[in-house]
Amino acid sequence: MDRFHQINPFARRESHSANSITTYKVLTLLTWLLSVVVTVYYDIEAPHDGKYHGGSIWHQNWHHPSGFTLNPVITSIYWIVLFVLQIVYMTNLFSADTTSVNSACAVGSHFILNNLLHFAFLMLFVRSHFILSEVLLILNFANLTSLYFRHNAYARFIHMPAVSGPLAWTFVAIYWNGAIMVPYQNSLVARVFANVFVWAILGYGMFFIVIYKDYTMGFALSVLSASLGVAQFTRQIVAFQWIFAFTIMSVLFVMTLIVAVPAWAGRDLPWGASAERRQPADTERAPLLGDN
Repeated sequence: MDRFHQINPFARRESHSANSITTYKVLTLLTWLLSVVVTVYYDIEAPHDGKYHGGSIWHQNWHHPSGFTLNPVITSIYWIVLFVLQIVYMTNLFSADTTSVNSACAVGSHFILNNLLHFAFLMLFVRSHFILSEVLLILNFANLTSLYFRHNAYARFIHMPAVSGPLAWTFVAIYWNGAIMVPYQNSLVARVFANVFVWAILGYGMFFIVIYKDYTMGFALSVLSASLGVAQFTRQIVAFQWIFAFTIMSVLFVMTLIVAVPAWAGRDLPWGASAERRQPADTERAPLLGDN
């Protein structure tokens, strides 16, 4: 078991060797660049290979209209901000502070895997391999969920770009890609199912806000709900989906503020355990519940 623990990149470690830190630096930077380049390229360009009809990311989004069609502008802004924050996360790997380096390395293996799976998902998505891309999204959802429940108390500029931001996107993308994957995605039956499943975004967000007091997850999902609402409104005004999406956005945003404002002010929330009882004493490892 000790041998397996040593070679398992996802095992919990309190510290990391100089060689492993160097490996994390190289692989994190390379896979992040791969993720960014492919995302930016296919945001505006279509693939020129493959036997199936493909298109750019947003061509696929509009070419297969569904109850989970997203707004390109808002979603692109979400990803731009996330990529910038991920640069901030990566700077922790090069920090002189040992705690920051170990915290960044602790989530590094999952972050690297997330980048690789995001790359593979886009390569399949733009080539219209929607079933395979859905499988990769589900695998990445499992990867990021495991990361969240094992490492959810690190500093916000590690947690947001490496954990909650990618997890919120992957959760919404499962519905986005899944709605494109099914046949007759614009039929009445498909729209009714979309009207039901859209509420999963609210339930998912409220779980993290109430149980973990994670305002970063609430904010991320509220932005993606706004993207959904705008796209559904412009696509079909006489429909329930955009109303539901904006309702979900509003509730999540308000709940996010209810959690975030006391956290920034260093006060306890009106429900649940106090910050001192729920998190480690090191404030750098408890950013979601207190100001640091």
